[in-house]
Amino acid sequence: MVPLAHYLLLSATLFMIGVVGVLVRRNAIVVFMSIEIMLNAVNISLIAFDKYMNQHDGQVFSFMVMCVAAAEVSVGLAIIISMFRNKPTVNLDEFNIMKW
Repeated sequence: MVPLAHYLLLSATLFMIGVVGVLVRRNAIVVFMSIEIMLNAVNISLIAFDKYMNQHDGQVFSFMVMCVAAAEVSVGLAIIISMFRNKPTVNLDEFNIMKW
């Protein structure tokens, strides 16, 4: 039986890796992958608390987070592809299309 603290430590570590990836990297695809890592860290903590409390609410919320993540990826990749057609780069520093 793995204690709850180990799950939460893993979740916090993954979340911090995702935060560093969002703040440091400039590639749009890497930023989206870092956001997915953060969402998976939240899922780990939800499932860990679900097991610790012996309820099933965490699994429902985890499923909802996965649905939101799938929608975020589809919309985000569509935006990246449309911006890549205008300017052939995925570097976030070079995207100034929405400025007037």
